[in-house]
Amino acid sequence: MNHWPKIIPIIGAALLGFCIMTSVAGWMTWLVFGVMMLAVIASVHHAELIAHRIGEPFGTLVLALAVTVIETALILSVMMTDGEKSATLPRDTIYSAVMIICNGVVGLCLLLGGMRHKEQLFRIEGTGSGFAALVTLSILVLIMPLYTISSPEGTFTNPQLVFVAASSLALWLVFVFIQTIRHRDYFLPASSEQDESVHAAPPSTRQACFSFAFMVVSLVSVVGFAKLLSPTIQSLVTIYKAPQATVGIVIALIVLLPETWAALRAAKADRLQTSMNLAIGSALASIGLTIPLVVVYCVVYQFELMLGLDMKDVVLLCLTFLVGSITLGSGRTNVMQGAIHLVLFCAFLFLTLVP
Repeated sequence: MNHWPKIIPIIGAALLGFCIMTSVAGWMTWLVFGVMMLAVIASVHHAELIAHRIGEPFGTLVLALAVTVIETALILSVMMTDGEKSATLPRDTIYSAVMIICNGVVGLCLLLGGMRHKEQLFRIEGTGSGFAALVTLSILVLIMPLYTISSPEGTFTNPQLVFVAASSLALWLVFVFIQTIRHRDYFLPASSEQDESVHAAPPSTRQACFSFAFMVVSLVSVVGFAKLLSPTIQSLVTIYKAPQATVGIVIALIVLLPETWAALRAAKADRLQTSMNLAIGSALASIGLTIPLVVVYCVVYQFELMLGLDMKDVVLLCLTFLVGSITLGSGRTNVMQGAIHLVLFCAFLFLTLVP
C-alpha cells in the first residue's frame, strides 16, 4: 500500500499516452477523471517529501514552479493549435488562476484552519510583500491594457508587451530571491512547533530525486488529462449555453488541484504559513513565468494578444485585492475572513455563468 504514490504516476503516464493515440469518450472520461484525481494526490505526496528534504520555503516553490511551467506549456500548445481564436486564453487563464487562488484556495484554507484551530498565524513580512507584487503584476498585465492609447483597447503594442514581460519576470525573480535567500525566515512558520516535519527524519537525497521525478510525471499527467477533457467540457458548455470563459475556469481548477490539496493539508495541520507560501507563490508564478513566455511567442509570430479584462472582472479583481490587503494586514486569521473570500469566489463563478 505504501507504493501507491509510485504506481499512480506510471499508470497516469501510460493512460495519457493511450488516450493521446485514441480518444476520450463514454466510460473513458470517468476513468481519466478518476486517475487524474489520484495523480493530484500522488503529486502532492511527492512534493511534501521534497519539501521535507530541502526545507521550506523551497518545497512549496518546487511545486508552484512545476505546476506553472507545465500550465504555461499547455497554454502555448493551445495557442499554436487554435491560432487567433485563443487570443484571450492567457488573460482568462491568469485571471482565473488569481481569483481561484486568492479567493478559493485562501478562503478554504482560512475557513478549514479556523474551524479546527480557531485562530492561525503567518508572517506578514513575507506574505505581505508577495501579495503586493501580485497586485502590481495583475494590474499591469490585466487592467493597464484598458487605458493605453497606442493600440486598440485591451491590447499592448510589442514594445509595451516586452516591457510588461520583463517587469513580470524581474519582479518574480526578486520575490524568489527574497523568499529563498535574502529573507528566507520571512516565509518560515512563526514557531518550529507548527512544522510537523521536525518530528520525522527527512528522506535521503536519492528518495527526494525519485520523488521529484514522480511529481513531474504526475503533474504532466494532470495537465495532459485536463487538455484531453477540454473537448468534453466544451461540449457541456455548448449544451448548457454557458459563457466561453467557463472552459478556462474549469481547466484552471483542474490544473491548480495539486497546489490546492497541498495548501488545505497544511492549513488543517496548523501550518498556515506553508499554505500562504503556496497560494501567493503560485499566483505570482502564474504571471511572472507565463507572461514572458507568451509574449515571446506573440512577438515572434505577430500574434495579437488580448489582455484587458471586462469591467465586471476589473471590479471583482480590485475587490479581491482590497479584501486581501485587510486579510493579510494583521498576521492572524479566523473563520470570518475565510467566509468573505469564499463569498467572493462564489461571486466570481456565478457572474461568469450569469454575466
